[in-house]
Amino acid sequence: MKTWPMVKQLGYFFPEYRVVKATQIAIFSMPLIAVLVSATQLYIVGWDALPQAIIYSLFFLSLPIQGLIWLGWRAKHPLPLSLFSWGQKLSEKISAAGVECKPLTSKACYFDMAVLLKVAFEQLDNSYWEEL
Repeated sequence: MKTWPMVKQLGYFFPEYRVVKATQIAIFSMPLIAVLVSATQLYIVGWDALPQAIIYSLFFLSLPIQGLIWLGWRAKHPLPLSLFSWGQKLSEKISAAGVECKPLTSKACYFDMAVLLKVAFEQLDNSYWEEL
């Protein structure tokens, strides 16, 4: 989650930007929502609803975990050929700019793409990204 560059332009091409944003918000807000939902359930229905309140809390607490699991799964997922070729071009452009960058290998995954994009956004000027 910390490796993926948080740049709005990537939100059009990769779902990771949106998932990272949603997970960051969920990590902060879901514990509060879980407590509020449980307290409301117990206040309105009473202690007889304790099992349902616990289930509701567990559901809301699991949402950020689901985002983290998806990001971990996606990080290990291999790149499609079209994205691989675009990553190769980006790697060549970064190397041409004089920045040391590890090229993508044949077994490249989305984590490798995240590292490459992070270097690219730190080193390339904004005119390249406006072309996208």
